Amino acid sequence: MHEKALMDDLMAKILAVSEAEGGVRVTRIRVWLGALSHFTPEHFDAHFGDAARGTVAEGAAVEATLDDDPTDPRAQGVVLESVVVAG
Repeated sequence: MHEKALMDDLMAKILAVSEAEGGVRVTRIRVWLGALSHFTPEHFDAHFGDAARGTVAEGAAVEATLDDDPTDPRAQGVVLESVVVAG
């Protein structure tokens, strides 16, 4: 359930950026994965593919960096660092 909530929040942010920039398609995203987020980059990529299916982010390339500091205040989260939108 934690992973679904993180993905729902992330997709809302990605779609808001795309809409604000008038984009037709999201081509790339970059995310930071907290040490306690329950994601590896590969696991995140699979979840992102499922969450993005049928949206403007479907097929977007994913760059995910996994942090290793469990004491970071964001350790349980996923931080959207950038979104590349094609017009």
